[in-house]
This record gives sequence, C-alpha cells and structure tokens, in this order.
Amino acid sequence: MAAAAAPGGVVGQRCLQLLVLVAAAGRAAAVKGGMLYPRESPSRELKELGGIWSFRADFSPGRVAGFEQRWYRQPLRQTGPVIDMPVPASFNDITQDPHLENYIGWVWYEKEVLLPQRWLQDDLSTRVVLRFGSAHYYSIVWVNGVQVVEHEGGHLPFEADISRIVQRSPGVPCRITVALNNTLTLHTLPPGSIQYMNDKTRYPKNYFVQNTRFDFFNYAGIHRPVVLYTTPSVYIDDITVTTTSSESVAMVQYQISVVGSELYSLSLSLRDQEGKVVATGDGPSGELKVPNPNLWWPYLMHENPGYRYFLEVTAQANGVPQEDIYTLPVGIRTVHVTSTQFLINGKPFYFHGVNKHEDADIRGKGLDWALIVKDFNLLRWLGANSFRTSHYPYAEEIMDLCDTYGIVVIDECPGYVESAPWILLTLGHLAVPVISSINAQAPYVDVICVNSYFSWYHDSGHLEVIPLQLTAQFENWYKTYQKPIIQSEYGADSVPGLHSDPPAMFSEEYQKAMLKEYHSVFDKKRKEYVVGELIWNFADFMTNQGITRVLGNKKGIFTRQRQPKSAAFVLRERYWKIANESSCLPPIIKSHILFL
Repeated sequence: MAAAAAPGGVVGQRCLQLLVLVAAAGRAAAVKGGMLYPRESPSRELKELGGIWSFRADFSPGRVAGFEQRWYRQPLRQTGPVIDMPVPASFNDITQDPHLENYIGWVWYEKEVLLPQRWLQDDLSTRVVLRFGSAHYYSIVWVNGVQVVEHEGGHLPFEADISRIVQRSPGVPCRITVALNNTLTLHTLPPGSIQYMNDKTRYPKNYFVQNTRFDFFNYAGIHRPVVLYTTPSVYIDDITVTTTSSESVAMVQYQISVVGSELYSLSLSLRDQEGKVVATGDGPSGELKVPNPNLWWPYLMHENPGYRYFLEVTAQANGVPQEDIYTLPVGIRTVHVTSTQFLINGKPFYFHGVNKHEDADIRGKGLDWALIVKDFNLLRWLGANSFRTSHYPYAEEIMDLCDTYGIVVIDECPGYVESAPWILLTLGHLAVPVISSINAQAPYVDVICVNSYFSWYHDSGHLEVIPLQLTAQFENWYKTYQKPIIQSEYGADSVPGLHSDPPAMFSEEYQKAMLKEYHSVFDKKRKEYVVGELIWNFADFMTNQGITRVLGNKKGIFTRQRQPKSAAFVLRERYWKIANESSCLPPIIKSHILFL
C-alpha cells in the first residue's frame, strides 16, 4: 500500500514526544485486572455506541497535525472537515477515495453520546466503563478532552473507567475521541515495515509503502463493538472456571476476584438451560458438584451440541447496599490427547472444518451480525464442526456463538508471518496451548498442525504427486514426534465460473480434483494418527494488490459474497459422511444425515 507522506507512527521519535505532551494534559486510569465480557444484569447496564461516528484521516506531512493542533480538545468538526464513518467497520472500503483505501498513519474518530442521569450521580456508587472490542492497531482515547486509555495491538478488547470524567459534568454530552494508527513495523503484531522511496525521478516527495508478510488485506479501523457499561463501585472483576466430569458427576472449579472492597461475600448458583438450580456455592474459590451433567459436545457428536449451564455470581460488600451480579455461560467438557487421538469427553474427535478470515465486502474486518449468522449457517450446512481463526484472535461475540453451536475453534494469536503461525486450541471459552505448526515448537506441544499446498505452490498443476508427497509428509512428522496431526491448511485457487476439462489451475474442476486427491490420503491416515482436516479457505478474501492475486485470494470454497463453488458440495458430502461414520453419533442425527 502506498501513501503520499511519511507516517507519524508510534515508532517515530517526534510522535513519542507528542504522546508525552498528551499525557501531561491528564488522563484517567485504564482498567487493570480482569476484563469480563460486558453483559447486562440487575446490577449492570449497557449502552452500545455502534453507528455513525465522525471521521478524519490526517493527511498532513508526518501525519501529526491532530496531535500538534490537539484535535481531542474540542469537537472534531470544529478543527476541520469530517466525514461519516460506520462503527464497527474498516474505513478502507467505505468511500470512493483511493487514498483512504490504502491509507497508512493516524486517523481520528469521534462520537458524542448522552448518558442516563442515573449513571452520573457523583456518589461513588456507580462505575462507568468505556470498552472497545478492538481497533487496529494503536489507539489513544480521550473523553471530553482527557486521555483515558492507550492501547497497542488490534484484535483484542481494551477499556477504561471514565466515571470521574463524566460524573463531573452531568447533562453534558460525553465526547469520545479516538486517534488510531495502522502502521506496522518490526515491533508490532503482526509485523511489517515501512519502505521509503527516495528516487525523486520515480516517486513523489515523501513517498513510502507499507510492506507486510501476510497474505490478507491490512484493514484498519474500529472493528468491533464500542460500549459504555456500568457496575457498582464494588464489582466482580474476573471469573475463572475449569471443569472435570465422569458419566455420573461433574465438578466445576471456580475462582473469582472482586474489586472495590476487601470485605465482601460471594454466593454462586449454577443453573441449567431450563433455569433450574443444579448446584450452589459461596466464597472466592471452590467447586460445584453437578450430578448427571449435560456435557458440552461438538456439533454432530450429540443431538444437543453446545450445551451450557449458567453460573450466576453475586457479590455483596459489607455496609454497601448495592450488590453486583454477573452470569457466565459454562460448558462442562474435558479434553485429552493421546499419541494418536484427540478426545473430547473421552470420545475421539475428528476436526472437519475450514480456515476463516474476518473479511467481507465493504465492511472489511468490521463485525457484522448478518454476516456472522450467515457464516454459521453455512458452516452447519457444510457439516463443519470446527474452524481456525486465520491469523488472529476473533471477536468475543463469535467465540461465544461457537460455544453455543458446538463449534470447536483453533484460535490464533496475531504474531503471524507467512511462514510461522502460532496456534492454540479453544473450545469456546475453554483454552488448551496444545497445537503448533512450527517445527521448532513441535517437541513441546500435544498436537501438530501442518500446512501444505502440493500441486499448487509446489509441482504446480501436477495433481498426481499429491498422494505420494502428502503421505510422506504425514509419515515423516509422525515418525519424528509420535503425536496426532491436523492438516491445518491445504487448497487451491478457483475463479468462480471458470471451468476446464481436463482440470487446469484456477478452474473449479481443479479445486475439486485437488480436494479428492488429498481426501484419499486423509481417509487412510485418519485411521492411524491424523485427527483433522481444515480447508483453506472458507471464503475468498481480500489481499494486497499483486500479480498473483486477482481481487484477493480465491482459495475459498465460497465466494466472498458467500455463494458456493463446486468444491463446497464436495466438502459437504464428505463432512456429513464422516459425521455419519462416527460411532458416537446418535440415531436421530444419522437419520438426518441420510435424509440430506
């Protein structure tokens, strides 16, 4: 991506000096400790701030005019022209301005909101917290001109207690200003580099490009929900739950932290999906005994997948009339790995799923509920029981839906370059650091993920080499480490509607033929030690422009608009067949599969 002026990124000395000046203007304390997902309860209220925000990209030389002129001190519209920008969304594809599509540097967002009067009573009984689901990649946030939080890194939430700021000015709109920088360097996650083009005979003055080593578009913006929420002054700060189970009983271990007072009492009740209390407890740590538990099962392993209980925690501080209540969904499950199997609740689990990107037309990486529900419907239509988040942590909202639907997730951290993804497995909210696709990490993990593109990036066009090379790959890995293996990537680009017989690269027929060659080897090795297969990719996605990409990566089995290619039907037939072969699948599901 190119731009016309040098970025005043967080790595520049000049910018560091400006940030010191900003800090000197005063700030509120960022929230420390736990960060429970904001949920409404009898003691907590929530105000969503999605919608239209004011927006301006800083096109000044060095991208630092916003700091030099202190745009955060007054409404953004008073310092210059602004445009409307939806939140959550990437800003890149919203307008027709190519400079904004490829912009690198500081951009500014602003939203004014009126708060309920009951939130603003300055009696020390109510906390008001501002929370961002994620913003890419470096954020500085002010409320009414006071800096409240500074956060580095996209894909993860951050928040700040803004009670004292808003409660000092009741009746005055709460003005939220965000400066956001999407510059990637060797010190960011994911990494990148800025390359200056100094040949004035070929490039304009101060011309630079943002180089990256990942194969997806560097979307930027406020990508996930922004909310204001309240808690009492003494509140539940964090809840940690682990579970163990047998056929007749389950144990739910818990640890709870409370902030605001050292003198408090805690009571807990665990309810099933019908609202019946099945266990109770008290105190900051302990365990709950659940007789005859309903276990959490993956999709297609049980007639009622994704079963969750609800742990209601109530904190009451001594001498304080207001209590805090928080309810956490809890799935009861166990995960165990042997040298040849991946076991959930003691039964073999085989990953048959996809790799996914948070990517779609117009919205870029912005969280969109219509798109999310469509994707989950496609996953279930496909018979997929799992997916891998390529190549960064997904939104909490998506992880919660996975937990609800029984979808197993391989959730990556954003420390990604093309040759080295770091991976861990999560089952909804339950994480196990067990999987790696990096050779150096293989001795220390429980499951090995391997990526290969035989007949595509290697021996291009030669489908006949796949069985030999894929078999050798599996046998070499297993001989060395004696650990179960997941084929975490494999695939081929296909342009929708492009056909060729005999199959030729980029045709739908070639993508189908490649799948069948891989599947023949999977079917042999999954009887031994291969425990999963994840196609690259669920849907076509955008990338930087280049001679090997025609409007993005076309390895999806669905188009970017979520229409199926021929390969989707090949995988659907396969995944439902695998589910039907599972010995633990109940008759009601098997009959449904036969009907399909």
